[in-house]
Amino acid sequence: MAPDGAQRKTATRSSDGGVGPAKVTITEIAREAGVSVPTVSRVVNGRSDVSPATRARVEDLLHRHGYRRKSSAPGDRAVLIDLVFNDLDSPWAVEIIRGVEEVAHESGVGTVVSAIHDRAGAARQWMTNLRARASDGVILVTSVLEPGLHDELRRLGVPLVVIDPAGSPASEEPTIGATNWAGGMAATAHLLSLGHRRIGFIEGPPRLLCARARLDGYRAALDAAGVPVDDALVVPGDFYHASGFTGCNQLLDLDDPPTAIFAASDQMALGAIEALRRRGLRVPEDMSIVGFDDLPEVRWSSPPLTTVRQPLTDMGKLAARVVLDLARSVAPAASRVELATELVVRASTAAPAEV
Repeated sequence: MAPDGAQRKTATRSSDGGVGPAKVTITEIAREAGVSVPTVSRVVNGRSDVSPATRARVEDLLHRHGYRRKSSAPGDRAVLIDLVFNDLDSPWAVEIIRGVEEVAHESGVGTVVSAIHDRAGAARQWMTNLRARASDGVILVTSVLEPGLHDELRRLGVPLVVIDPAGSPASEEPTIGATNWAGGMAATAHLLSLGHRRIGFIEGPPRLLCARARLDGYRAALDAAGVPVDDALVVPGDFYHASGFTGCNQLLDLDDPPTAIFAASDQMALGAIEALRRRGLRVPEDMSIVGFDDLPEVRWSSPPLTTVRQPLTDMGKLAARVVLDLARSVAPAASRVELATELVVRASTAAPAEV
């Protein structure tokens, strides 16, 4: 096997029956030049978004290896970003798509949105499709790719950025998130400031770092106020409406139910409000509710929801900028970026009735 940087000496049969040099691939050129495959592709297609030094290095290697460009006109192939979710049936997914699309549009880049749904074979089918369309970068949102697919992305030289990683991301993968711990603490501290001492928490999927950070923020706020953490007040959820409905009912069925509930997503908070309504209980007179996300719909809920604003659109914008920079061989300033959250107080919280 030839070492990196060495010209390959294998031969192929030429059209006139003689023997000629083997065709070199873009992947081999990228490896020898020390750049990504999309960067070489941009040079081959005559795009302008490559630094002069990188362009000169790649052009020299293309010439030395006798690489023959396809006959299509320069710039024919569109630059593409793959945006991959586990599911698309959530308003917060729309907010992230909005941010990615804004940056992509400004940059003249196309976007392909996919959902892998944790189904057997779905992620591998997506990878097959990605290879066929020669994507320039991938943004992965709260999803998990098996190690083999991560390795395949690296082999193809396709840069990856992760929003709200599940588990511990690889050290070389840039990740984008929000200050979930601070947001969880702010939401709980707000309820404590109103006089609540029994505060229920409906958590998100434990596999997600953002969900675990919100729970940790809830616990930290209680601890800082000298309020013991009652594990019975922490119930499971999955960020969707139905689990908020179920979790709220579970909390209401306790012998000593809470006077307030912090749900780790707006959708779960809305599910909790519906559970209270069906029991004839009022928000905030009988129960205060806080959510997390600040989706556009919650300002129109009844009552308007107090929540922690997560900058979802800005997270999408930043992820798009980072993945486009990586495709141009520009390293990010930091491997992990967290955008600030903000407590937004509306009408769903008040002092407990007994105070």
